[in-house]
Amino acid sequence: MATGETGFEDVSFDLISVQYHSLKAGHDYGQYVRDARNAGLEDVASFFEEMMAQDSERARRCHDFLTQVGGTPGS
Repeated sequence: MATGETGFEDVSFDLISVQYHSLKAGHDYGQYVRDARNAGLEDVASFFEEMMAQDSERARRCHDFLTQVGGTPGS
């Protein structure tokens, strides 16, 4: 695999980046859920919860792929 400017293989860097942003977004969505609930908008809160679940799954899949492309199991 090609090695990018970071010294990491491009695919590893890409997976780490997607994983980070998915986890960060999932954290932020928690506040969005609270805001929607405080505004009495349960349908909007449910939408944000769906997004949070999708990002959590995306981060988990990135972790799995990272173990395949050279990460260490359990890291």
